[in-house]
Amino acid sequence: MGSIFWIIWIMQKVIFVIESIGKMETRLYIGNMSHETTEQDLRTMFSEAGTVESIDVIMDRQTEKPKGFAFVTMSSEDEAEKAINMFNAKDVKEQTLKVNIAKPREVR
Repeated sequence: MGSIFWIIWIMQKVIFVIESIGKMETRLYIGNMSHETTEQDLRTMFSEAGTVESIDVIMDRQTEKPKGFAFVTMSSEDEAEKAINMFNAKDVKEQTLKVNIAKPREVR
């Protein structure tokens, strides 16, 4: 019974990695954000570079305030590259953004 659990667990991790391949090139890391920057601010801004598929503003669990970074997924690699060129090192709300391709999340 225990070995079946581990096989299922490993299969879930493999499926996660396989599904992530190909999407990593369109998932952007947005760092050094002002804590006042909202999901809507990011959506408005990144829509200038193309279609925004998703936005994940990382929040502090205790304070429920943004931690100062987010992930934005664009619909294509070209749009992701355009967003990097448009917004990396751009000043937004008195902060200079850092925008680059997000590194793949490590499987735990």
